[in-house]
Amino acid sequence: MLMFWLSVGALILLVLAFLVPPLWRPMQMPSAARDKRNVLLAKNRLQELNAQLHAGELTQDAFEAQRSELELALVDDIEDIPESDTLAEAKHSRGIAVGLSIFVPLLALSMYAGLGHYQAIDATPAMIAAQQAETELTAVTQMVAELAEKMRAEPKNAEGWIMLGKSYKYLQRYAEAVSAFEKAYALLGNQAEILVLYADALAFANNEQLAGKPEELVFKALALEPDNVTALWLGGMAKVQAGDVIAGDKLWRKLGGLLPKNAPEQAEIQRLLSKLESQIPASAKLAEEIEEAKATHVAPVNIEVKVSLAKALQAKVSATDTVFIYAQAVQGARMPLAIISKKVADLPVTVSLNDAMAMMPTMKLSLFQRVKLLARVSKSGNAMPQLGDLIGTLESIEVTAKQQHSLEITTQVAE
Repeated sequence: MLMFWLSVGALILLVLAFLVPPLWRPMQMPSAARDKRNVLLAKNRLQELNAQLHAGELTQDAFEAQRSELELALVDDIEDIPESDTLAEAKHSRGIAVGLSIFVPLLALSMYAGLGHYQAIDATPAMIAAQQAETELTAVTQMVAELAEKMRAEPKNAEGWIMLGKSYKYLQRYAEAVSAFEKAYALLGNQAEILVLYADALAFANNEQLAGKPEELVFKALALEPDNVTALWLGGMAKVQAGDVIAGDKLWRKLGGLLPKNAPEQAEIQRLLSKLESQIPASAKLAEEIEEAKATHVAPVNIEVKVSLAKALQAKVSATDTVFIYAQAVQGARMPLAIISKKVADLPVTVSLNDAMAMMPTMKLSLFQRVKLLARVSKSGNAMPQLGDLIGTLESIEVTAKQQHSLEITTQVAE
């Protein structure tokens, strides 16, 4: 604020610096200047006449005659240049200078008081953006009011009610949005678009809770359009809010699969899925994977894997040590889905893991989409992992991938 007024004062002084000095200096009128010039010429002429008289070029009578003529011609000029004229002119111009010194600042300040806004000097981009947003919001509010007035005259216009409901939702007037969507629903019936709009508005009006009628409307929409992305999002949210995290996880995973990989919504979906991961029991995950595999009728699979031992560990084993090569579920139970045993002397070795190597009929490779591959050297020959065993792991591979997997034993079990 101080800097603002200092800047204003400096600008006013700069203007006055150009206007006042010329007016403050005494000024002469053009006629007065001309008269003084004539007097000066007459004095010079009189000096010339005196010189001619002394030189004998003029007689005394001729000198007197010419001097008289010169004096008569200058009588008026001499009377018109009193010293008081110069003083009056100086006082007049200085009066103007003083007047401007007062008038210019007063004029500038009065105009600024009517037109200016000193706070604008401190405006930040955020403040400007906020002012623009407020202006836009005012315009939108006016348009929404006009649309609402129009709908009173056209109560059978379903599209108009949908537009009005969306506008109220944008303005966060959720109760009015619910009313508008309710009217559209009464006109359109069970259509997926209006069902999800109506459910969403109801949820926002109820502190974003979907229990009750909003959830009912969402699953009606999913029954009509199973791949409706908005319904999948709201359905997942409804299930999670109800405590059914497995069902919510399933709906959101389906949603993530329908959206493009680079869609901005993917980041939020993955964040929510990661959050749910810790809330789903391992047994429930396993059961879900088995049911999904059964539902899709996955054909028997055959996983080919080449197992080798890192050179750094070769001195730690003997040729007769047992090597277990097996697959596990990525999540859930640690029981091998398929297992085969070899000797260190056989390494490197290529083996095939398939359903025939399953330890239980309900725990087969073909029931899973992805598995974990392991190769473990056991000095004791015990199938259960022991301290000091050597191990290699491939954390997650697709069971239907038609390729050979390379697995190197690189680590000694420390605990």
